[in-house]
Amino acid sequence: MKLLYWLDEWLTLSSEEQQARLPISGDDLLDDVFVKYHFVDLNKPLLFTFSPAGTNVQEHDLHDDFEPWGYRLAQKQNVNIIAFQHLGISNWFRSRNLIFYLEQLSPLLTPFKQKLGYGLSRGGFGVGAFANLLKLNQVLLFHPVSTKNKDKAPWDTRSSTDIAQKFDWQGDYHDLDLGEAKGYIIYDPTNPIDRQHAKRYSQLTHLRVFGMGHGTHATYLNKFGFYKQVAIDFIRHQQIDIVQFRLQTKTLRFKEDYYRRLNKANASSAHRLDLLSKAHQILIEEKEAHVQEHQAQIDIQPLIDIAIKHQDEHPQDAIQLLEVAQQLVPDDPLIENKLKQLNK
Repeated sequence: MKLLYWLDEWLTLSSEEQQARLPISGDDLLDDVFVKYHFVDLNKPLLFTFSPAGTNVQEHDLHDDFEPWGYRLAQKQNVNIIAFQHLGISNWFRSRNLIFYLEQLSPLLTPFKQKLGYGLSRGGFGVGAFANLLKLNQVLLFHPVSTKNKDKAPWDTRSSTDIAQKFDWQGDYHDLDLGEAKGYIIYDPTNPIDRQHAKRYSQLTHLRVFGMGHGTHATYLNKFGFYKQVAIDFIRHQQIDIVQFRLQTKTLRFKEDYYRRLNKANASSAHRLDLLSKAHQILIEEKEAHVQEHQAQIDIQPLIDIAIKHQDEHPQDAIQLLEVAQQLVPDDPLIENKLKQLNK
């Protein structure tokens, strides 16, 4: 726990002496959580990140240059960072050693006036659960889990919930506790479990991205810089330009496989057909304004795939989707033939 000892001594110094001791970097290993920190300037925000599922690092993967999730992003923005990386697949930041560490850490960070939290999914749980303890001012959460306590979230029927029951979900910090923190939660409202978790973050500003899914879309959206740019804006300004955010999410609809992934993400949703109808209507309305800019990136195959998949049960929806595809690519023979078949 090198950081705790260093901070304890650092707090005895004047502000000028504290600043003169920076920058400083280091790391700690707390049972099944690796912590890496880098302090650069007392006048810059201090960012806390907790790693999401899928970053399943093992202790033997750690080395001097290892960077936990979110660490490099913070360094590039030249802000202070304490990054918590879980080790192992089933790890929900429930270690008593970690909790003790955080309880000791929080009062040692008073010189930092602006404290931020950033996390996805399981990492969002970590930010939400410890936000009040760490006295966070602003948080940015992507489809976070609020708790794995079955009494509080009986509708979370994911397999990860049963696996997580080996941990204590009755003790301290097992549920979201934002304290005075404000900020943003971004999620896909067509994912029923994500939607239920999001409702529990009532004090945050809710931003919805249809088709984002949960987890499986992290790599896809990162490919287009979606997570990264939103996070950069949040870190730099402690707020998100919501108008720009809306435009950015609209642009996603024109990416090459958005509809194919939308189709997959909402395969079991009761609102799926309504969503598809809205999707093609939105595409019609926005095509004129955006099609020239994004013409090279538009791939109408996802629209065709969706139409074919639902042509028997919902032929009218299929026809409408194919008509949209035909507007985008007027001379495609496959679309023309399909429309002739369905209009017979």
